[in-house]
Amino acid sequence: MQTKKFIYRFSEGNADMRDLLGGKGANLCEMARLALPVPSGFVITTEACLEYYVQGNQLPGGLWEDIQEHMHELESTMGRKFGSSENPLLVSVRSGAKVSMPGMMDTILNLGINDAVAEGLGRQMGDRRPALDAHRRFLQIFAQVVMGMDSSTFEHILEGHKKEASVELDHQLGPEHLLGVIADYKTAVIETTGAPAPEDPWEQLRQAVKAVFESWNNPRAISYRDHYRIPHDLGTAVTIMAMVFGNVSDDSGTGVLFTRNPSNGEKEVYGEYLPNAQGEDVVAGLRNPLPISSLARSQPQVHRQLTDTAKELERHYRDVQDMEFTVERGRLFMLQTRSAKRTGHAAVKTAIDMVEEGLIATEEALKRVDAEELTQLFVPRFDEKALEMAMTSGARLAQGFGASPGAATAKVVFDATNAVEWANRGEPVILVRPETNPDDIHGIIASVGVVTSRGGVTSHAAVVTRGLGKPCIVGCEELVVDVAGRTLTANGRTIAEGGEISIDGATGEIFADAIPTVQPDLEELEDAQTLLSWADDARRLGVMANADTPADAQQALSMGAEGIGLCRTEHMFFNPPERIPAVQKVLVNAPEAERWAQEHPNLAPSSSNLEQAPARVREFYQALDQLRTLQTEDFTGILRVMGERPVIIRLLDAPLHEFLPRHDELFRRVIELETKGASQEELRPHQEILRLVESLREANPMLGHRGCRLGLSYPTIYEMQVEAIITAAATLVKEGLSVHPEIMIPLTSHVNEMRRMRQRLVPVADRVQQQMDTKVSYKFGTMIELPRACLTAGEIAQEADFFSFGTNDLTQTTYGFSRDDAEGKFLRYYMQEAILPEDPFKTLDAEGMGILIRMAVEQGRRTRPGIEMGICGEHGGDPASVAFCHQVGLDYVSCSPFRVPVARLAAAQAALSES
Repeated sequence: MQTKKFIYRFSEGNADMRDLLGGKGANLCEMARLALPVPSGFVITTEACLEYYVQGNQLPGGLWEDIQEHMHELESTMGRKFGSSENPLLVSVRSGAKVSMPGMMDTILNLGINDAVAEGLGRQMGDRRPALDAHRRFLQIFAQVVMGMDSSTFEHILEGHKKEASVELDHQLGPEHLLGVIADYKTAVIETTGAPAPEDPWEQLRQAVKAVFESWNNPRAISYRDHYRIPHDLGTAVTIMAMVFGNVSDDSGTGVLFTRNPSNGEKEVYGEYLPNAQGEDVVAGLRNPLPISSLARSQPQVHRQLTDTAKELERHYRDVQDMEFTVERGRLFMLQTRSAKRTGHAAVKTAIDMVEEGLIATEEALKRVDAEELTQLFVPRFDEKALEMAMTSGARLAQGFGASPGAATAKVVFDATNAVEWANRGEPVILVRPETNPDDIHGIIASVGVVTSRGGVTSHAAVVTRGLGKPCIVGCEELVVDVAGRTLTANGRTIAEGGEISIDGATGEIFADAIPTVQPDLEELEDAQTLLSWADDARRLGVMANADTPADAQQALSMGAEGIGLCRTEHMFFNPPERIPAVQKVLVNAPEAERWAQEHPNLAPSSSNLEQAPARVREFYQALDQLRTLQTEDFTGILRVMGERPVIIRLLDAPLHEFLPRHDELFRRVIELETKGASQEELRPHQEILRLVESLREANPMLGHRGCRLGLSYPTIYEMQVEAIITAAATLVKEGLSVHPEIMIPLTSHVNEMRRMRQRLVPVADRVQQQMDTKVSYKFGTMIELPRACLTAGEIAQEADFFSFGTNDLTQTTYGFSRDDAEGKFLRYYMQEAILPEDPFKTLDAEGMGILIRMAVEQGRRTRPGIEMGICGEHGGDPASVAFCHQVGLDYVSCSPFRVPVARLAAAQAALSES
């Protein structure tokens, strides 16, 4: 006995019931409430879907009887009979979750038809052709969705009949040919599945409802939810509504309309229309549609009503709307409205414009733009000089419709699975297809761009890529795409799979050449600057950047960074690579040099007193002097760029194996020399370096001799770095600049480590200031990146002026994961199987590691009120992680320069959410 209400008529729901009725169902109810032209229908709730899974993929008790009752009410409303061959009622069965997932789940149109119903429908329409067309469409979609058949079987049959009839388009097939198509479809279904599609309309309906429920967990829907971090436990609603027919005559058709341009945000009606067609023809890109302006010429009254409806819906929802509509014999019907998927550029522009138009407040504009979408503002574009050369050299291959902006150069692939495989090997790819369908979602996500030879700017490929921020070109009819032969041909040139092309998703141009790209600068993006200035006024969290060079620092400033939250000195040693030999000499000779220094405590190392020191000690100090000079130049450049803003500099932290010569190469070289009979004198230096490298090898270098452990073992290295930092700062202070270096000791786990480091390094800073007769404003702090450091943060705060949470290593040590191994071996499986809800290296683990951070914050501030705290791992640019940092009361987040705008907006959204 059913006790819960699982079905709502359109008259019973509204837009606020998205959780229960899904976005599509709730918005249909809202449009009906606004007295807009919506076909009659009802919605089966998301709760029914979830209960379906609880019951082992069975309809909940009483639901089928409830569906039948509501179908009889629909019959009364429409004055037609479901299953009747005299006055037939056909319905559509549509999916629709709370969160819009375009094309990822299933929909079945023209349901309730069979041979007898088709004949009755033909009499009702006054034309047999559209009724038979509806029948063949139903057979194809039902067999695909419910019976699991491949669409290519039906496409092959249909193409054969069109060729036989000498026509190009589906709607040009006459009744006799359509009867042949239907007969061949039925035969194919039986041959493939062993059973016919059901003739009984009620059985069709029952199976269709179950299939739509099950489409919630189809592979493409799961992939889409994984990518967008949509919860997997929402379920889909099922909307059942009376069919209206856009394929009935030339004054009928179907289309998609956006109230503003979803690519650039311009305030203009933007859409497409296909005469004599049904909805899937536009979305699937099977025919290249006409611009919406064509409807103004052919049916001006319908066009006027449509644009008036569009304006009303945008005002009502106070957001850009994406609407699907059908025209049946000159009468308009609205089938769907939803907030439009749009590019990041369009999202920012429409938010700014709607504030200026008085539709929304600035707070709403800040909440509305997805912070992650700001990365799309910095999509590459072609270098102008390189593009000009490509144009003059004849590299331009073809041009379609630019559907999603951005430029890309990559290798061509022709199916989604290949795209994933190539991308997993680290090869950027552009997916080229005649058209895409929802099953291609995994390949679209893996590709850097998409090209289709068919379809319009509202097709599946266009909508999905705009949401992903990837360049896309659609409807490129000049392009002949041979999927079987794995080639594309245009302008007399053929490119095989693996060949390179370049695409411009703004202009729609395709080039048979590699064209370099450049990144836009935030200063060029006026709307984004406006939005981010509002964000800066609203946020509490500071936003800094991770930067290791003056160029990085300058880039960070251009993105609005308020300082440098992490300057990794080991990165300076890697770049340029000519520095590595000096680093290797320091590390390899450090043990002997430190022993020598301990044995001669009163002998300061200098060129005069090193003459009697062992050769390796001399080599150590010579290399150290070289690095000191380089580091001083590095820090001077970065501090000069940042001016009075804080610059947090982490002392050397990389595991030793990242700098040392490869053991296997050294070993192979010794064996080669011995095999060739090299003299002992020639062998000795190679053998010595091999023994030294062997003495420094570690079983687990990521948890080995690195961070403050290295600084305590070989303090001379850290002293050199502190000397370089204070020297650079003092030099700039003497020039009249106000600079603020903050020196960070990495990988501390015990207060004694921090205490010993300060005791050793503070005198160095004091000595440099005294020698240079100036005062530098600096701090000593630590990176909290080990669980024990979090647990004893109160003690560590006694010796630290600031905490910087290194969330990358803290994630590794909290989970016991090696990041490099986890991502390549089992982490993807963990995500696919929902063992973990999020990748903990991308989104901070608030429920696990977050407890450690909260504890450290509370203890640290109890010991030292007002101590500066922030995070500097890659989580600093992740919106969900930024929200967590706001909640626990950190002072700042730090991320890569190009993520700074994301963090600025996410920090504002966190503050607004709290208020």
